[in-house]
Amino acid sequence: MTNQTPLCTLRNVSTHFPVKKGILARTAGWVRAVDGVDMEIGRGETLGLVGESGCGKTTLGRTIVGLERPTAGDIVFDGSPLPPGLKRGTRERRRIQMIFQDPYSCLNPRMTVMETLTEGLAAHGLLKKSREDTARDLLREVGLDERALWRYPHEFSGGQRQRIAVARSLSLSPELLVCDEAVSALDVSVRAQIIRLLTGLRARFGLSYLFISHDLSVVAHLAHRVAVMYLGRIVEEGPARLVLTEPLHPYAMALCSAVPRPGGVR
Repeated sequence: MTNQTPLCTLRNVSTHFPVKKGILARTAGWVRAVDGVDMEIGRGETLGLVGESGCGKTTLGRTIVGLERPTAGDIVFDGSPLPPGLKRGTRERRRIQMIFQDPYSCLNPRMTVMETLTEGLAAHGLLKKSREDTARDLLREVGLDERALWRYPHEFSGGQRQRIAVARSLSLSPELLVCDEAVSALDVSVRAQIIRLLTGLRARFGLSYLFISHDLSVVAHLAHRVAVMYLGRIVEEGPARLVLTEPLHPYAMALCSAVPRPGGVR
């Protein structure tokens, strides 16, 4: 990361969920999904967030976007604190968008592609052209033909759906994209295409990514820096090449050693 002011800064961010028990649903404990995270994402940077399933990666991403309310801590975006929740700080929140893991469930099956891509713009009163022209431009950015405008999600393959999801995330001209396992549900060949797409969009629009993944090979290809998450905390952070080849924390060592390598098994 450069010496510029970070685009997004997390200060002691925690997101806890109550465990309810009994007829009266009293709180018997807390699940500490995210527990005191400090992190920075630079402008034009990709920060890879890695860790095992259940370590809190997705919850952290959803907290940054505003889909979960933090229990404690502050999220500062472009120098301004973000109010918790989607309904507050709407102008700032739309500068942070999310690409979800499952391309099959993240799109409304009752909406055409044109409606999907322009829904956010229409809701915020930001449409500068017709919905059709706006959607056509967005499809062009992700490599899809304008014939897709009037089709529904069930008519597309998984890779095409994820391209539509990427186009939707670009519609509000965000500066930070939270990519939650954005390629893990795709075939290997399609996965490579989406990775190239994300790399090209980052260069074209100067985007910053929080790239959440359990696939260290993908993270090594995309990320400038890597943060390793374990039990809701960041246990190691640094340049991608250094963290993935010479990890220092025992959990990071175990995580990196579990990556299969050609010729490693005889």
